[in-house]
Amino acid sequence: MNKKQLKEFLDIKAIQYNTVDFIDTDPIQIPHQFSKKEDIEISAYLTATIAWGNRKSIINNASKMMALFGNTPHDYILHASTKNLEDLNSFVHRTFNGEDLKQFVLSLRNIYTKHHGLEGLFAKNADDNSLQRSIHEFKKIFFEIDHLPRTTKHVSDPLKNSAAKRINMFLRWMVRKDTTGVDFGIWSSLNPSQLSCPLDVHTGNIARKLKLLKRKQNDGKALYELDKALRNFDPVDPVKYDFALFGLGAFEGF
Repeated sequence: MNKKQLKEFLDIKAIQYNTVDFIDTDPIQIPHQFSKKEDIEISAYLTATIAWGNRKSIINNASKMMALFGNTPHDYILHASTKNLEDLNSFVHRTFNGEDLKQFVLSLRNIYTKHHGLEGLFAKNADDNSLQRSIHEFKKIFFEIDHLPRTTKHVSDPLKNSAAKRINMFLRWMVRKDTTGVDFGIWSSLNPSQLSCPLDVHTGNIARKLKLLKRKQNDGKALYELDKALRNFDPVDPVKYDFALFGLGAFEGF
């Protein structure tokens, strides 16, 4: 396929998979259970944090996490007592355990009480065509309070050559507003043009098969390469192609 044909192919696939039916099979269904902005963004961030491995397991464990919060994540983040936090000890998703979850609650509390919430923090350090520096600065603020060293591995840093797949996916959910009701688009201070594609095994493999990506590792350098290719197709909404690449890999075995 030439560039024009490839764009047309990916546009069709993006439309095919960017539908409300996608929600039923994706971790994004967790924040879709909420209507309050802060509940949506907190549940989305925590769900994205554990979004690696089996998708069914991710969804089940994210649901357990919300149940531990009494299904009121924002209220829990702000007001959970020391005793409440001890109830989180039972949580585990792969290498993310109850101690990590307690640390995340306290870090999020600091962000909402001292830094005006998640949206303002990411918007503060945004570049015109990238949020990767925002993610780097976010991690510094996230761990500015006393924290467990082990927990820092659960927040990626693009400036240390991480693809930061899970945070980029979270940002897609918050910033990109589509017409089908999948992505929320509740962060008006940022634009879809600033987003980066969540680079995982599916999107990476398909991007390589389509010659959008030459680098073999799914790291920060590969993300930059893929971003550049996708922005050439659509500079306004480049990460709509996440649906196309993921769908081709996860559902079609392309």
